[in-house]
Amino acid sequence: MNRFSLALSRGIARVTESALGPYQTAVIRIGFSATWLLFLLREFPHRQELYGPDGPWSRDLAEQLIGTNGAFTALMWFDGRVWFETVYALAVLAGVLLLLGWRTRTMSVLFMVGVLSLQNRSVFMGDGGDNVLHLMSIYLVFTRCAQVWSLDARRAARARAARIRGERVIDRTGPALWGVLGCALLTVTLVGRMQGDWLIPALLWTVWAAQALWWLAGRRAGSGEPRIVLDVVANVVHNGALLVIMAEACLIYATAGWYKIQGSRWQDGTAVYYPLHLESFSPWPALADLLSASGTLVMLVTYGTVLAQVAFPFTLFNRRVKNVLLAVMITEHAAIAVVLGLPFFSLAMIAADAVFLPTSFLRRLGGGTARARDRVLRRRAERVRMPGQRGPGSPGSPESPGNSEATHVGFGA
Repeated sequence: MNRFSLALSRGIARVTESALGPYQTAVIRIGFSATWLLFLLREFPHRQELYGPDGPWSRDLAEQLIGTNGAFTALMWFDGRVWFETVYALAVLAGVLLLLGWRTRTMSVLFMVGVLSLQNRSVFMGDGGDNVLHLMSIYLVFTRCAQVWSLDARRAARARAARIRGERVIDRTGPALWGVLGCALLTVTLVGRMQGDWLIPALLWTVWAAQALWWLAGRRAGSGEPRIVLDVVANVVHNGALLVIMAEACLIYATAGWYKIQGSRWQDGTAVYYPLHLESFSPWPALADLLSASGTLVMLVTYGTVLAQVAFPFTLFNRRVKNVLLAVMITEHAAIAVVLGLPFFSLAMIAADAVFLPTSFLRRLGGGTARARDRVLRRRAERVRMPGQRGPGSPGSPESPGNSEATHVGFGA
């Protein structure tokens, strides 16, 4: 009984004292924001046909569907091309700022609003990855996904260093952003635009109120206890959302695998052959013909896909097997992006898979990226001529013909 109580107390402490998976949630944030941003930029010339007033899914049809399912979309608040362009531009901006990790809590909410607004406006525009992005945009709101690899993390580190030096740190951007968005949310609510299902409006007001409470606890409280309590609540919510994201990824693979088992083409090992010869999924016909030329290869890929998807949730109990199968799944999605021409579906699934990546691997990846960035910046700085440096042809300059050693160093840089 004592061992059980000790294990339980350790588990509670682990869940409440820290936000688990900081690197995994950072990769999820970067992955999904990059996927959505690249999609919006690629479809920018066709945005009016996809989600705007020029699309085949007209506003009347959208209103009928939204009136039935109660889906949330800001595009239906006002009519006209100007409002559509504004929402689309804000969706792009939110994707960029979330990718960089600037004011991440607020940007995650705006990112969710942008995703839901566009996708719920035209529900038939997607390739499967939009469903994953739809769900993950909601889950990201509950996570503390800017602990590492973000502008917020750098700003927090600078603020801690300033406090250690005895300096007073005042944040004016956060309250100003909170006030502007609060006024916009209040206006939309009062004019009756928040119709339909109550979930998203309630979530927006809850996050807005939580931000105010967080600021007051940090600035007005006489002791640090209210902030500690809020920090514990935020950790619990983050860890719960992280668990939901992991469960969602397992559910996607499990249901996909078990549905495939019931299909006759998957049972006889020929299912992969048919999409390779569909015109809509053949950006590289020669490559598709090459892969489908071998019946043995088609059968192995077909059965391997089903086996990997069904087995993936069960491999989480063994770290080595999980990492091997995770690499296989990521490779498979990369192949789908190239062979079948579904890049955004593959990017969304790879971003979902990132929640299972080992922390040691992500740390090495981040360290390697930082070193590569530093080398690029250092080389760029070396190429910039210092102020007051003589021209390459002037006497006594490092690049002058009479100084062969200096000339060699200059060219080597």
